[in-house]
Amino acid sequence: MSRLSRLRTAALLCTAVAAILPSVAGAAAGSEPPTRTTVPGGCGTPSPQSPGTSALHHLDSGGRDRTYQLHLPADYESTSDWPLILAYHGRGNTGAGTEEFSKLSTLPAVVVYPNGVIGTGEGDRQAWQGAPYAAPGVDDVAFTKDLLDSLKSTLCLDMRRVYATGKSNGSGFIGILACTMADRITAIAPIAGAFYPNGINCKPSRPVPVIDFHGTADVTIPYTGDEDRGLPPIQSWVKQWANRDKCTQTLPAQQIGSDVTVTGWTRCKDGVEVKHVAVTGGGHTWPGADSYSGGGVTTQTIEAHEVLWNFVRQYRLPRLPC
Repeated sequence: MSRLSRLRTAALLCTAVAAILPSVAGAAAGSEPPTRTTVPGGCGTPSPQSPGTSALHHLDSGGRDRTYQLHLPADYESTSDWPLILAYHGRGNTGAGTEEFSKLSTLPAVVVYPNGVIGTGEGDRQAWQGAPYAAPGVDDVAFTKDLLDSLKSTLCLDMRRVYATGKSNGSGFIGILACTMADRITAIAPIAGAFYPNGINCKPSRPVPVIDFHGTADVTIPYTGDEDRGLPPIQSWVKQWANRDKCTQTLPAQQIGSDVTVTGWTRCKDGVEVKHVAVTGGGHTWPGADSYSGGGVTTQTIEAHEVLWNFVRQYRLPRLPC
């Protein structure tokens, strides 16, 4: 039986169960039962663009016209459910710009590069919720939920394998997603993260695997933190996630080449891990980038897209209910 056939069979079973149970559940709750999807998302439907291409798409969210860059792998077929990577740009950048330097579109996954809304401060620079320069009143968490719903309806995706990465302000935002959407975001991989205070009481609904990258010579978002801007030391931010995930064992430091050190925690709740990749002398850059990704030194010792993929692809969300 093909994967698509299995998906349709599972959906039919869910529908059959739903047909038996709703009258009881609805009577107990005093309201109509929730609507259940009977078709496995966009599996089996024509793709919105040709495999192997990237294209800009529009989505209405919160009364705003939002956009995102969508990349489909060259071997994308709607008969197989694909993992999904969400990649959030840094302040003043774009989804297309992030695609260019990140190399994420070379991975065996559907990759989406959302675009932020122009924020405050000098210049018309796009930004994300949670930063002091974000556009007032913009709910990027709601946008992400709308985006996932839309992608699920048009593409054949494995919604248990939704991974989020980003750079700088985009990384700060995926930290918010991990706190508020752990039921839909499987794992996160921040790079050169700008983790501004955001007022969110971070209590994720499940342990979230984290792999964080940061250069020790980053002058834009200092590795040791910036008290005046409320930016924490990077190692402290990562340790907070190890505490949230209830990790009990520190991993031995692993040296890669002359400038990359990997540390972390294991024996965390539900088998997740938390890792930190420190680039000695690295700037506000994407490790392994071949084109401009920020100021300072860009290490070529590792390729960030490969390292983060090898980490996040181990994880899946708990099996989704019907």
